[in-house]
Amino acid sequence: MKQTIQKKRKLNVLAIFLTFLFLLLGGVVLAVCVGKYPVSPGESISILWSRLFGLTNGLPDMTQNVVMGLRVPRILASVVVGAALSMSGAAYQGIFKNPLVSPEFLGVSSGACIGAALAILLSLTTVFISLFAFVGGIIAVLLTVSIPSLIKNRSNLVLVLSGIIVGSALSSVFGFIKFMADPDTQLASITYWAMGSFSYIKLSELLTVLLVIIVPAVILVLLSWWIDVLSLGENEARSLGANVKLIRRIVITCSTILTAGSVCIAGTIGWVGLIIPHFGRMLVGPSNRRLIPLCGLIGGLFMLLVDTLTRTIGVAEMPVSILTGIIGAPFYCWLLFRQRRTLS
Repeated sequence: MKQTIQKKRKLNVLAIFLTFLFLLLGGVVLAVCVGKYPVSPGESISILWSRLFGLTNGLPDMTQNVVMGLRVPRILASVVVGAALSMSGAAYQGIFKNPLVSPEFLGVSSGACIGAALAILLSLTTVFISLFAFVGGIIAVLLTVSIPSLIKNRSNLVLVLSGIIVGSALSSVFGFIKFMADPDTQLASITYWAMGSFSYIKLSELLTVLLVIIVPAVILVLLSWWIDVLSLGENEARSLGANVKLIRRIVITCSTILTAGSVCIAGTIGWVGLIIPHFGRMLVGPSNRRLIPLCGLIGGLFMLLVDTLTRTIGVAEMPVSILTGIIGAPFYCWLLFRQRRTLS
């Protein structure tokens, strides 16, 4: 009887994974087709097929440039960023045993905003803006992690409070940089970047960051079982042979790199890493072995659909973080309403 129930659960989980995988593939085709310059599904598939295998398709250069030069890079970027933020959010919530933790809580976003703002003030190219943002996010996390070491209290609560302190301080520094920026040119660029966008993504730049995101994502999937073990408590985890400090450091490092890599690609995007793990738990339960990879699929699909809406619903393109907030806040309230009896 138990084996039959376990088989049914595995089949249900597999069905959920396959469903979201096909939805993601369908979303990619939809995103390639829709926009100010419409492209038919047949044309988009023909262009993608010919580029993959070096064939000719006979379609106009304008259509090919729109698909390969504009839409494919931002589609890939939105899927990668959505998956990275969702997986890091699920890992953070699992390692800290706190469903309210999001990828930004260690100050990554605030540090990345300062780095990008400095690069814009120095009139550097987009490559250096992304590089400065990544370095700024890493430095912010190092500052956050150093506070528990200085006060000799490395508990999860102290680390979370340190993230709040560093994030607030860096937000003030970011505000000062915006105050010093040229209001006619630099201020608009800084503000738009901080609100998140996939408008200026280039395929070559994306590929350079892709490896930085893939490696920690794979490590998190491989360590997902140990995250489940740590969620039982430190004493129980040690009795099962877990090196609690090492596993926690690896998970925090990988999640931080995923968040910093996402911010350097598209700027600050909120709510994704907070709400997607909750939605994933509703489908497959709290086990991180299933939750973390599923969050990658759901997060990639969600961000792809959001980016497609931002460039199609209005005359001017809307920053991504505005739409994620409009969707995320009511959805999170609905989740809290559904789980009101289980929350203490």
